[in-house]
Formats: sequence, C-alpha cells, structure tokens
Amino acid sequence: MKIAVIGTGYVGLVSGTCFAAWGHEVICVDKNAQKIDGLKRGVVPIYEPGLDELVERNSAAGRLRFTCNLTEAVKGALVVFIAVGTPPRAGQGDADLSFVYMAARELAPLLEDDAIVVVKSTVPVGTGDIVQKIIGSVRKTGAFSVASNPEFLREGVAIRDFLEPDRVVIGVEDERARKVLMELYGVALQAHKTPIVVTQRRTSELIKYAANAFLATKITFINELADLCEQVGSNVSELALGMGLDKRIGTSFLNAGPGYGGSCFPKDTMALLRTAQDYGVSVRIVEETVTANEARKRRMALKVMDALEGDVEGRTIAVLGLTFKPDTDDMRDAPSVPLIETLQRFGAIIRAHDPVGMENAGRILSGVEFFDDPYECAHNADAAVVITEWDSIRKLDLARLKKTMRQAVLIDLRNAFEQGVAEEIGFRVSAIGRSTTARYDGSSSTALPHMAERVQPGPRAQGAHFETAGGSNDNL
Repeated sequence: MKIAVIGTGYVGLVSGTCFAAWGHEVICVDKNAQKIDGLKRGVVPIYEPGLDELVERNSAAGRLRFTCNLTEAVKGALVVFIAVGTPPRAGQGDADLSFVYMAARELAPLLEDDAIVVVKSTVPVGTGDIVQKIIGSVRKTGAFSVASNPEFLREGVAIRDFLEPDRVVIGVEDERARKVLMELYGVALQAHKTPIVVTQRRTSELIKYAANAFLATKITFINELADLCEQVGSNVSELALGMGLDKRIGTSFLNAGPGYGGSCFPKDTMALLRTAQDYGVSVRIVEETVTANEARKRRMALKVMDALEGDVEGRTIAVLGLTFKPDTDDMRDAPSVPLIETLQRFGAIIRAHDPVGMENAGRILSGVEFFDDPYECAHNADAAVVITEWDSIRKLDLARLKKTMRQAVLIDLRNAFEQGVAEEIGFRVSAIGRSTTARYDGSSSTALPHMAERVQPGPRAQGAHFETAGGSNDNL
C-alpha cells in the first residue's frame, strides 16, 4: 500500500519508517528542506534508539523516501497521514492546530479519489470534523474519508511501541475507511494478536488525551505518596511494589520522581482541561494533577537546598541527567529546567552532564557549564543531583564520584541507586520517598528493615523494586 506521511517530526518519522518496515511504500514530506536533505543522506534529526538503522535499511530497500514536494508525496497514495506538530499555544493551554489545518488545505486538491486522510497528530475532540470540512470546501469532486489514528509512542522505545503496540485505535465514520485501515494494520499485527479498537472519530481523538491524563495522574499520585513516605519513615519503592502487584493497578508509572515532563503529558493534560472548559465540564482530578506536578518540579530545588544546610549560594552543584527521561534528547518540559533555574536564582553554580541532551539543553539553559564526562562534571562539586536515570548514570562508580567531589552529598531524585549503596561509600543521601541521611539538622532516620526477602521475585518484581516497560514513568 502506498502511504504519504506529512511531517517528519518524532511521530511522522517513526510512523513512516515503521510502516515501511512492514513492507508498505512510504514517502514522508516536510517543508524543512535541510531536514529532508539530511534524511536523504541518512542523517536522522532526532535521537531514538534504532531509528537511524531502520531508516537506512528501508531507504536502501526503496520502501522509504523523503521529499519537500507535497504533490509528489500524495500522488497515488491511498492513505495520507497528517503527523505535524500540535504545540500548546502560548498562554492559552489548548493545542495549536494551525499546522494540521494548513496540511489539510494544501493536500485537499492533490488527493486521489477515495483516499483516506488520517490525523495521527494529537488533536482535541472535533478536529477531524474540521479537517473534513476544510478538505470538502477545497475539493469539490471526488470522494475521500477522514479518520483518526492516535499514536502511543514512548520516546526511547518508540520503534517497539509501533511494531508491537498494546493496542491500535482507529476512529472512522465510514466502512471503507475502516476496511483500508484494518488492512494497513491488521496483517502486520496478527502475529502479536494486538487488539485493534475501532470506534467513532471523536472517541478516538479523546482516547489519547484520556490515556495520557490518567498516566499523568498515576505519576502524580505516587509522587505525593512519596512525600508522605518521607514524613512517616516509609519506603515508596516498596509501597509502589505492594500496590502495583495488584493487577487492577499495575506496576507501570509508579516510579516516584521529580515530576512528569516531555512532549505529551504536560501538553495533553492542558489540552484536555481546555476542551473540558469549552464544553462546560469539570475534570477536577486532572486540574489538581497539573497543579501538583508543576509545584513538584520547583519543590525539588528545595530538596537540594535542604541537603546543603538550607543554602546553595556559591555552592557548585553537578546535575547528572538533563532530558525528561532516558534514551531521548528531548528537553521539553524536563524537570531539570525549573530545578536548575531555581537553584541559579538562589546563587548556585551549575555544572551539568547528559549523554545526549546537552545540545538541546544549551538552547534552553543559560549560565550552565556542560561536561561530556560525569566525573569531570562532579569535580569539586558540593552536591551531585541525579535527575534522569540514564543507564550510564545508574552504573556510575560511586566511590570514584565521591573522590572527585568537595562534599559527598548525593540527591537522588530518581532513586537510581539501590538504598544503602551510596551511604556505605560515605555519601549523605537524599532520595525520593524514603528515609534520608542528608538532613542538615543532624537527624538521620534509621532505615526500615528491607522487605525484599518477603517478596518472591517474579518476572516483574525483582527484590523491593520493579521495572516498568521502557524503564521510565513518562510516555512521550
């Protein structure tokens, strides 16, 4: 099947490449000539494990092409995906749909008869209706359909999420669109017995927002329980394990941390709130989730200050990890940004390290010295703050890290290190949701008896912790 994908951002590039991997003929189109030229030469503009190899392999096989010419892309395509960005409008909270509507207007006169236009961008309820009206107003003859097919890709494991998804959601208003999209996905997903949810277009549009809002709420819930654990002398990792092994709850998205970030959760929760407001509906749980998450990101700076006797002025702080999650270079709404900016306002000197995110971080942060080597970053630092649980950071030689620092203070905002390991080396540790040894008032909570031995390890429960798919709370 010939497919055109409009937009070579994260969603468009991953989707187009994976469709090609399934054997479809795919042509991706974008107005950014520099990006397209790079893709033709095999230069992938985003960091996503395995994507560069997949692009190269399918381009070499002739199944995947790139162009700036929309006419060339749409000609002969049975299915045209709109996968352009829908960023939040400044000060508005709702999604900016101008790129979606522009794509609809420009492709309308170029569509083949009976083509299916599929909105894959994350859009509010009713966007498909407007896209259909836009195309219909331009295209006076020839049948076409407009469908919804939201993406559920997590950065860092996006290829696996596309090729082996939990489910595929298709929103259609006519039988022909249903048959074409079932053919597009059905054969490839039969081997994995993937559920395909076929529903109305508006329901499909809402599913993406509802799913992300629920996951954001789950993260915020465990973060607030982590605060309670710290106060009562409990352990949030063991609490989450005890909760998550209940199949009704599940273990995913129960890793306490500094708050969710990324390109989806912040944007989608705000867009859902705006949609609810437009329809006069109250979604109080989502409202509180957004408020609590924003407050938490900045409160993490106070946790760092508390570990340094309440004062960071003139102190050197090494921030280890900058991106909103591991295995991506994405800095959008990353918790590291408000943390660093708040510490800088209180006079801290910030040094930072990230395996792949420093270039993007440099565009956002000012007054920060960046280091390729984490040990060099921590040289003569008064504290090290772990804010992204990259595997390379989890595997740091803590004894070596301690030797290079001025003060042995570790603020582990991701619980990246097993409890007690850093303390044994001599670090004063402040972690999330568990007893701490880094309180400046001289009091040290006595660690509670470790409960790992009371849990029989299973495929998802290893000791007193668990691993979520992808290793992170965050979705996109």
